[in-house]
Amino acid sequence: MAKIKHTKNELKAQQEALRRYKRFLPMLQLKKQQLQAEIQHIDHQIQDEESAFNRLTDDLKEWVALFAVPESEHAQVLLRQIETISGNIAGVNIPLLQDVQLEQTEPDLFLTPAWIDDAQDQISNMIRKKAAIQILQQQRDLVSEELRTTSQRVNLFEKVKIPECKENIRIIKIYLGDEQTAAVARGKIAKRRTDRAPVDALQEREAAA
Repeated sequence: MAKIKHTKNELKAQQEALRRYKRFLPMLQLKKQQLQAEIQHIDHQIQDEESAFNRLTDDLKEWVALFAVPESEHAQVLLRQIETISGNIAGVNIPLLQDVQLEQTEPDLFLTPAWIDDAQDQISNMIRKKAAIQILQQQRDLVSEELRTTSQRVNLFEKVKIPECKENIRIIKIYLGDEQTAAVARGKIAKRRTDRAPVDALQEREAAA
């Protein structure tokens, strides 16, 4: 704990700091709750996307043998670009998936088997799901980092700053109270001396006479 001055100005500063911490703490606690709720929401989205991706993967397993034939090269789909826009969650800037640009060959309808189109659609959907999961995980990382920072601030206010201010205020009040008591005592002593001064002077004159 930093050394504090035992003055009325310092008491006022500590009281103002305490009011400020108590005013900001509920805001931080609310933000913490919002961030926690957003993380849960993102986790549910990730679970949904992963489940959908796994279903697509299971469906694709039925076609594994078909990919061994030469014509399967026409089913190739490549990820060209993931396009995002900026969004905001509880004050956190996050990426939002806007589009997934894919590159794929256009199969010849007369020279390639019919399943090529379906395979391309399946692979395209898998790539889009994977991109969506990737963006959601980025969102989760950013929101989790903000939650970590906010939780640290909540703990700092609750466990350090507010108790520290309360203790400082208590110490300063005790010191100022002792000072006031001592000042009153000194004032009473001085008053008694002042009141006795004429009597003492008279007694000294009488003694001298």
